[in-house]
Amino acid sequence: MIKKSLFFSLMIAAAVFLSSSCGAPHSHSHDHDHDHDHDHDHDTEMVLPSTGSFGEEITKDNAVPVSEIASLINSDEPIEVKVFGTILEVCQHTGCWMTFDLGNGEEIMVNMKDHDFYVPMDAAGKTAWVDGLAIRELISVDMLKHYAEDAGRSQEFIDAITQDEWKYTIEGKGVIIE
Repeated sequence: MIKKSLFFSLMIAAAVFLSSSCGAPHSHSHDHDHDHDHDHDHDTEMVLPSTGSFGEEITKDNAVPVSEIASLINSDEPIEVKVFGTILEVCQHTGCWMTFDLGNGEEIMVNMKDHDFYVPMDAAGKTAWVDGLAIRELISVDMLKHYAEDAGRSQEFIDAITQDEWKYTIEGKGVIIE
């Protein structure tokens, strides 16, 4: 009886932790609404290895350079992609997102699917492979400011964000970092 109640208590604690560590899980179905509540548990510190596989197990096979993403997306429906490139930036609160430079002045944001996994916060500059759903979508000012806060940008930088922006995004189901 004690073991059963202890197990139940641990399961509840784990569920509470997972739901609060990087905001409520959200679905990236076809509505792509990034205006969800996205509160971080800033007191939670996760130690992840600097390299390795994160999320679902994926391979590097048939990955294309992330700079080709614009030529792959030609509608407002998400498409399955497997890309690789150099990580530009990582969420500095939990590792729930990262960006790649597309080489044309734009970036692509990779959000970890349903916040089920995270990537190391020290992964900037490393090569990564991502498998997931990609789309170009309008990101709200509030979400852009939130991402800037996550990245550790200055208040001046955050205050200068005044317009929604069209961005390429990937809902990553698995990541390899080397």
